[in-house]
Amino acid sequence: MTDVLAPFSRRGLIGAGLGLGAGLLLPDGAMAAGRPRRGGRIRAAGMSSSTADTLDPAKGSMSSDYIRHYMFYSLLTQLDRNLVPQLELAERIESTDQINWHIRLRRGVTFHDGASLTAQDVVWSLLRHKNPATGSKMAQIAQQFAQIRAAGKQDVVIRLTGPNADLPAILAQTHFAILREGTSDFRTANGTGPYLCAQFRPGVRTLARRNPNFWKPGKPYLDEIELIGIPDESSRVNALLSGDVHLILAVNPRSSKRVMASLGHTLMVTPSGLHTNLIMRQDRLPTGNPHFVATMKYLFDRPLIKRALYRGYATIGNDHPIPPFHPYYRADLPQRSLDLDKARWHLQRSGLGNARLPVYASPAADGSVDMASILQEYGSRIGLNLAVNRVPADGYWSTHWMKHPLGFGNTNPRPTADLMFSLFYKSDAAWNESGWKNPRFDHLLLEARGESDQARRKQLYGEMQELVRDYCGVGIPVFINLIDGHDRRLKGMYPIAFGGMMGYQFAEHVWWEG
Repeated sequence: MTDVLAPFSRRGLIGAGLGLGAGLLLPDGAMAAGRPRRGGRIRAAGMSSSTADTLDPAKGSMSSDYIRHYMFYSLLTQLDRNLVPQLELAERIESTDQINWHIRLRRGVTFHDGASLTAQDVVWSLLRHKNPATGSKMAQIAQQFAQIRAAGKQDVVIRLTGPNADLPAILAQTHFAILREGTSDFRTANGTGPYLCAQFRPGVRTLARRNPNFWKPGKPYLDEIELIGIPDESSRVNALLSGDVHLILAVNPRSSKRVMASLGHTLMVTPSGLHTNLIMRQDRLPTGNPHFVATMKYLFDRPLIKRALYRGYATIGNDHPIPPFHPYYRADLPQRSLDLDKARWHLQRSGLGNARLPVYASPAADGSVDMASILQEYGSRIGLNLAVNRVPADGYWSTHWMKHPLGFGNTNPRPTADLMFSLFYKSDAAWNESGWKNPRFDHLLLEARGESDQARRKQLYGEMQELVRDYCGVGIPVFINLIDGHDRRLKGMYPIAFGGMMGYQFAEHVWWEG
């Protein structure tokens, strides 16, 4: 069994605690599905495929990237279905002050090329995120690494710039996958993960074959996985129902009845923090006017959006990014709802008048075109003249996202409140979509990051949710459920809330009963 520090306390490990290494246990739901079987080959289809596909974990930005990374690499920790970090390559993680952390590595782990995993590999893998030349998507988070050094072959010491009780959860992000020291060629993958990279053709396919020397005994179960991208949702569903593929990501709620009508297929629905959000830039006019922001938030018909756009596969939101099922969700905040009288009152005080205001929407931000039309309709009832500018999905994120006073974003779930707030709401965050700046929020973020008392932490995150809800130029009407479709012969699937296909981790856990 994995040697885990005990007892769990505020002095050791993390406030939430670390559990047993997941690799020695059957995945949740596996017993109900039967005993795992070895062998078989499946084909899985993601929603993205392009020449920008990457095997470099630091550069991963699309769901298909994350799937590949979990196939070929391992991390120090991994999040379970409850979003609690579990030990992976790390055999022990301990800290007494949430600043200085000691990590003991698992012995006997080898890379695909046969080299043994050492502490120096871990040091190099983490520090590369601080190098601007790496182009890491986690560069801002990695700035918290004040020092990382090896203390022998199996021990790593990390010193942070300030206390952060969430470090084990941060290390579970696929970007922080462990590479062999000095890796620079990402035409293939050399990790310690469950599969070997047999072929990688960006924009075409990825072929993964079982790693016979994987450090988790008996895993993985499948012999081979082919990953392709089918951007068009209806084409993905057709490929599943025709038997061309066995697992697909991101089924549209409108297609759910088609899949469920097939005796050989089923859906896996995952409540998540995924959301499409209205962006009102705070550095522009009129969107920077707080009365205009309030106007737009009161124009959201949230039950209609849930029912009409997502066929009920959604959870009502309250204009902040923490979903109701999150442990730090603040339930006593009044739920904002459609209120034309309040919207009209705020509009009159915004000074906008009858000017025509464009709102940019795109299929790239799921549901945004329909949301914009709903806002346009309700806006017309209070004298607000919104012009919906529908722009193509291709190039939306580089050409339009955050470039207009009024537009939409689409944000994937993050496993911790700190990551969500740090990446999208901190005053100096690169992805601070509305450009809002709130010193009180920034102060609370740093305080909560280092707070080990969970009750106090929840209180701090609760105040942050209130600040975002009341003052930030972001409107979040609903949280969108993740829906995967799969062949019923594919067993071992269970939902993990931060992403589809079991939080992108399916490759290690599933098996085929053909």
